[in-house]
Amino acid sequence: MSPSLPRRSPAAPLTPTARVLRLRRRISLLFALTSAVGLVAMAVFAVRSDSARWREQLDHSMDADASWALGLLETDENGRLVTDVLADTVNTGCPPLTVLLTSRADPGTRHDGGLTVQHAPAEPCVAVGPGVVLEAGRTVAREGAARGFDRRATDGAPVRVFALPFYPPEATEDEGPQGVLVTLADTTAERDDHRRLVWGVAGGCAVLVLLSAAVGHVLSGRAVRPALGALGQQEAFLADAAHDLRTPAASLRTLAETALRGETDSRDVHRRTLRLAEGMGRLVDGILTRARLMSGTATVARQPLRLDQVVEAVVEEATETSAEGPGVGHRVRVEAEKSVVVADPDLVRRAVGNLLANALAHGHAPGVPADVRVAVSRSGTLTVEDAGPGLPPEVAGALFERFRSGSGSTGLGLSIASWVAHAHGGSLTAERSELGGARFVLRLPTPDAKGRGPTDG
Repeated sequence: MSPSLPRRSPAAPLTPTARVLRLRRRISLLFALTSAVGLVAMAVFAVRSDSARWREQLDHSMDADASWALGLLETDENGRLVTDVLADTVNTGCPPLTVLLTSRADPGTRHDGGLTVQHAPAEPCVAVGPGVVLEAGRTVAREGAARGFDRRATDGAPVRVFALPFYPPEATEDEGPQGVLVTLADTTAERDDHRRLVWGVAGGCAVLVLLSAAVGHVLSGRAVRPALGALGQQEAFLADAAHDLRTPAASLRTLAETALRGETDSRDVHRRTLRLAEGMGRLVDGILTRARLMSGTATVARQPLRLDQVVEAVVEEATETSAEGPGVGHRVRVEAEKSVVVADPDLVRRAVGNLLANALAHGHAPGVPADVRVAVSRSGTLTVEDAGPGLPPEVAGALFERFRSGSGSTGLGLSIASWVAHAHGGSLTAERSELGGARFVLRLPTPDAKGRGPTDG
């Protein structure tokens, strides 16, 4: 049997965040490629247009020179072409002008491929091989139309060769040209300008492509930001649920195991189970509230609200907890002035309840009842003070973040209260209390002089 090949382990699946980031990279790349294709197409068009433009301009100038030189050609009494006037006038060599005659113009002369040189400058400023001039002349004589050619001089410099056919006055449309006038021009300067344009366009395209890639990366980041935020909220929600439900779930399991062994009275088991169930319900409610606040799905129904009445109702509910509840022996003093704020009643009640619950849970030494003072001012400010150990320095800077409210806390109460305050345009601060413990100050917006609430942000 042939040895079996080792099986490749399947690649680990990408996390949702990794997939979103990969999508962002693909969007950025697609944006950059699209921009690059468009810029390259425009660059090619600009380069070709410039190349055709300077050739057309040069051909037009050479055509004008050649047409002017044609006026210097004469014929003798035998109909032969005389170039003496042309030679005397333009024999300076710049621009170099060469007159080629066809066999029709000079039938008694031997021609090279149908053309003979009638006149050529002695020392032209642009020197090319004789084959270059004759080739251009043959092509134009055959086609019957003027045109230009790109060629090289004897020293390797680029030149433009322009050939213009000319006809005798009595020539018909079917007869060929009498000859061809060929002129030359050095194109080094024009090609240097064109080369600089090419490099400039190429560099500009490279910079624009890089800039486009950067802009695409930023725009794709903004496009996927809501998805990343939703994934972050989902992960935070799962982390909150796992963190907060782990302890009560373990307590329920321990309680159930103890009841099965018969080591605990059934009534006590029921009471403790009820407390755990109520606590888990509050935890789940707090987690859901925080998730709604973070995602923006919890709408803030702003309306005029008596803050002092809300506080009194929350305090009364907390102090009337049963003998098994957390309010046993705790003292809560309320000093409330009439105060009207513009806020959501449900959210404000939850924030006040969280602040009071935090003070009752952490505002006292173990085994000692809590002493909490609650004050409401006319300016829409709620103050909750306790006589506990105060704020630990290591958590003071991150007190309103989740899981940082203190030992034994759910880690959500103060963060939810802070979310409620900021959702209404208010604030929540913490400082040391005159009672020796912590002092939390919740500020909510109040109606203006006309009874209208603050403008929604």
